[in-house]
Amino acid sequence: MSSTLDGLVIAAYGRHYTVELPDGTTRQCYPRGKKGAAAVGDRVRISLQGSGEGAIEAIAPRRNLLYRSDQQRSKQFAANVDQMVLVVATEPEFSEDLVGRSLAGAWAAGIASIIVLNKIDRTELLARARARLADVAALDIPIIELSAHDEQQARAVLGPLLAGRTSLLFGQSGMGKSTLLNALVPEADAATREHSAALGTGRHTTTSTRMYDLPPAVAEDAAGRLIDSPGFQGFGLQHLSREDVERGFPEFAAHASHCRFYNCTHRHEPGCAVLSAIGHDIAPARHALYVRIVDENEAGERY
Repeated sequence: MSSTLDGLVIAAYGRHYTVELPDGTTRQCYPRGKKGAAAVGDRVRISLQGSGEGAIEAIAPRRNLLYRSDQQRSKQFAANVDQMVLVVATEPEFSEDLVGRSLAGAWAAGIASIIVLNKIDRTELLARARARLADVAALDIPIIELSAHDEQQARAVLGPLLAGRTSLLFGQSGMGKSTLLNALVPEADAATREHSAALGTGRHTTTSTRMYDLPPAVAEDAAGRLIDSPGFQGFGLQHLSREDVERGFPEFAAHASHCRFYNCTHRHEPGCAVLSAIGHDIAPARHALYVRIVDENEAGERY
């Protein structure tokens, strides 16, 4: 019988994983049979399968899991994270819909969020970007403005927020997420290339998800970890129930308890306190996004 060890999934590429063992060494692992896929951040039990390899036998219970889903497929981003760092930029123009969906998915999973507004050196575009974030800024989400090309600034501003936590670096394609990662973790490029070479993939680094230890220059005395995830252009939430979606819109909570009907969906019911709050406590665009997500999920087969 092969020996087993507990470990931490620190990289994922398809159904191949890098697992960090308690002694700091790593093994390239694969899931046993057709069991559920692991995610970066998972605590797992592996059986040793030879030189540098292993099989994932079990995944420990998760505190949380952030993933997206539609009618065709689901994509796991990370498990057991403390916060999501959502990167947007002055250019190219970010999608307010994707920002809202990302935040809803994180809130529904019980994950706090920070928004990074990147490329503020494009000063002529800054006011418009700020205006497009106004609805979420009103929800007291920290919005950090920086230029990822200014490595010293990025480390100074984000370091205190990342220290001592496991953070997921997240965002749609083209927002400068990779530049920000390299500012925070200079060795990220080399580490990711090494990971791809070990798997024999030769694929572009942004198609994988990987966890990095933050260097002392960023996290100072409090160790932190940063998970880099691939950029995306769509974010379905079909795995969420209507109640889960509602949790992704925390501004509804103060009003929902005053609705006439206990099972109010906050879309059309008479006496809905959420509908009555639209335009003052609840931004119309935020409520419209909630309705879109709920309607999509009802029209499709939920996970």
